[in-house]
Amino acid sequence: MLFGRQKLLLSLLDAIGGAVGNLDYQKLLLLYTREFEQEPSFDFVPYRYGAFSFTSYADKRSLMRKGLLVNDDGAWQLTSAGKTEATKAWDYHQQVKRFCHYYGQLRGNALVEFTYKKYPYFAICSEIINQVLTDNADYERVEAARPARRPPGLATIGYEGKSLESYLNLLLKDGVSLLCDVRRNPISRKYGFSKNTLQHACEGLGIRYVHMPELGIASEDRQHLETKADYTALFIIYKRDELSKQGASIRKIARWVAEGSQRVALTCYELQPEQCHRHCVAEAVYARLGKDYDIDHL
Repeated sequence: MLFGRQKLLLSLLDAIGGAVGNLDYQKLLLLYTREFEQEPSFDFVPYRYGAFSFTSYADKRSLMRKGLLVNDDGAWQLTSAGKTEATKAWDYHQQVKRFCHYYGQLRGNALVEFTYKKYPYFAICSEIINQVLTDNADYERVEAARPARRPPGLATIGYEGKSLESYLNLLLKDGVSLLCDVRRNPISRKYGFSKNTLQHACEGLGIRYVHMPELGIASEDRQHLETKADYTALFIIYKRDELSKQGASIRKIARWVAEGSQRVALTCYELQPEQCHRHCVAEAVYARLGKDYDIDHL
């Protein structure tokens, strides 16, 4: 069984000819999801060659395993089975046909240039920007889209309810330069948030990733949390029995902020910081930093 977004990948690929290079397909997918969908099927981040969706590549690997795409690291190409599956995606046929009328022939630098001009935020990390933009006004739009530089400080963020790309965009827009993963076990069933994948994604965007398992809470201690009183009791015990022993780690984070002039984010799962031990860690770091710094919960 395929997800709706995977059916879109096949249908769009079929409509533009059944085979296309990686760079072109990412830009075409960006244009389709931004201009022909009210709620985009894929989120994107500004990456080395412009807009990039990690999730689409995870889906690509899944579709290759199913025999619907050719096993090719450099391109997207339908197999005969993939083409058959694409014809079944009736929900997308009219939309992708309309899309191809407007954008189906764009390729190469012309396509990259078009997306950079239309969505300049996605060009802020580009390694090829000088190859495709020649007008100063275009560079100025990219600079204007660049998030404002933030002072050194401390933030927290949970990935609950977020795609990997929307999560990374929050980090970029807040100016985070160092992500501290305070989970005891950095494994997740949600795509993108297990340690190796998250580290790779962060470092590709210039954000350093550090795992600090000593600041985590054992999973068995997080069972049966239902009320505010349950969370309060858990965090009292955590601060008394666990966090109180981690002075060296707390001092290290404080030094990264104060002496390293970095914007550091503490990350775990829960959306609400008051339901996550990361707020206890943040408060311990803040106590060492002093009043010149704030804690932002992203």
